[in-house]
Amino acid sequence: MASIAGTLAKLAFDACMFNSQNFSFVKLPADCTTGSSIMPHKKNPDVFELTRAKCNKIQALPVTVTMIMNNLPVGYFRDLQIIKEAFLPAFDELKDCLQMAAYIINKMEVKEHILDNPIYDPMFSVEEVNRLAREGMPFRDAYKKVGLDIEAGNFTPNKDIHHTHEGSIGNLCNDRIQALMQDVIGGFKFGKMEQAIEKLLDVK
Repeated sequence: MASIAGTLAKLAFDACMFNSQNFSFVKLPADCTTGSSIMPHKKNPDVFELTRAKCNKIQALPVTVTMIMNNLPVGYFRDLQIIKEAFLPAFDELKDCLQMAAYIINKMEVKEHILDNPIYDPMFSVEEVNRLAREGMPFRDAYKKVGLDIEAGNFTPNKDIHHTHEGSIGNLCNDRIQALMQDVIGGFKFGKMEQAIEKLLDVK
């Protein structure tokens, strides 16, 4: 539970940051943001901020359980019933966080033309180095040339890139990942866990 909460907390942090005006990579749904008390333009990502806080609280759960059990002798003592006070409500809190995150992500708008901003031109530096190397320039020379061009403000990248290798941005293989996860879920559901895990581990 703490591990899942940790992933959700990071997701919430990224969503808050990427929604901010400094990044503006995504736009959160209006019904999951609130206005500022004084700034009329502001949309606070309150839902994800609260999700982050709740998930951080859940991440502390293992420590809470450890501290309750910390100085007990071997055996059962009434101290252990206090674990339930922290442990059982965490199931509902984590479930709520998962449902809310799924709701927001499904309604989140990704701004598709971020890379038109020249501030992101240097991220294409490797593409240019590889292009020069493919055309015959030694890699070390291409590396140095592109670095100096960027430093001098003379770098103009080619943004028309179409990668096709597996896992690249042009071929994410999401359909294969989804089918694989369905097989794993089916394995858990129908008692074929060993076969599902073996299939998962065999994927290259």
